Amino acid sequence: MAGTLNKVMLIGHLGDEVKMHYFDDKNSIGRFPLATNETFTNKQTGERITNTEWHNIVVRNKLAEICEKYLSKGDKVYCEGRIKTRQWEAEGGVKRYTTEIHIIDMTFLTTKRSLDANSTTHASENETTPKSTESKEDLPF
Repeated sequence: MAGTLNKVMLIGHLGDEVKMHYFDDKNSIGRFPLATNETFTNKQTGERITNTEWHNIVVRNKLAEICEKYLSKGDKVYCEGRIKTRQWEAEGGVKRYTTEIHIIDMTFLTTKRSLDANSTTHASENETTPKSTESKEDLPF
């Protein structure tokens, strides 16, 4: 039997500021919505149509703190992570579900602290500070 894979790669724009939650044991979690767009031309009308998909992004601990410090609404990011679905019971015993993308690795493509147009910032959940890199290639997007 073959193994399985749960991996997500997204390039999109933050729909809001990073919302942080801190816990007693010094752990933290950050959440933000990420918008990705798909644009196509309607063959019958010739009209360009853009569909936006919203993703619930979750980052933890140091990566969450880095995101809070460097990212703002509208910034473009590349995220890698995995899909997780949470379930809880709401009022009246109604079961609720949400699907989230738990981020492991991220590259900030534009940030509120960018110094020049060609710089990107890379961070992962195992790092304490983001690394800057030069990006000379166009993104496939």
